[in-house]
Amino acid sequence: MATEPGPRIFLASRNAKKLREMERILAPLVPGVQVLGLDDVVEYDEPIEDAPTFEGNALIKARAGVAATGLPSLADDSGICVDALNGMPGVLSARWAGPPKSDQRNNELLLAQLSDVPDERRGGHFACAVALCLPGGSEQVVEGRMDGHVIREVRGEGGFGYDVLFVADGYERTTAELSVAEKDAISHRGKAMATIAPLIVAALS
Repeated sequence: MATEPGPRIFLASRNAKKLREMERILAPLVPGVQVLGLDDVVEYDEPIEDAPTFEGNALIKARAGVAATGLPSLADDSGICVDALNGMPGVLSARWAGPPKSDQRNNELLLAQLSDVPDERRGGHFACAVALCLPGGSEQVVEGRMDGHVIREVRGEGGFGYDVLFVADGYERTTAELSVAEKDAISHRGKAMATIAPLIVAALS
């Protein structure tokens, strides 16, 4: 006898690493859920992320997702906010070094911009906003944060983005050197997803 497919939710992203990370975080929190990404649905015009806040950009993407798919839709916007750069790159994190998007060039630029900044002033945090938009029009946004500092060289093979340069408070390894379980427990996205999971359960039940 065939197993009934689980509830489906759309995640407005085609970043394979981000999709895997979110699926991994959601799996124990929302049993049986099927997470679909942009490559799993009929193509639609993706909106421009031009809001000045993480929350605003997450909502732009989630609203477009629910309108195009008719499914409960999740979207996140996240980035690194460096104290010595007045909170930048912030919402510009993914495109800090300009087009085309490149983690390596973004990291090289950030290191160059902080080259003369002493260790005690290299603090910052990762921020994440996750938006959930439902077909009935309901919208909810939650946020997560991970504090730490930017080191002076790339370290680690895991994660993505600026993980290779960031050491969370209380740790000596970069978030790219942590195990998956360690990172999920402390990361900005892990915290936001854990907060929004009960809302997803309620929406899918």
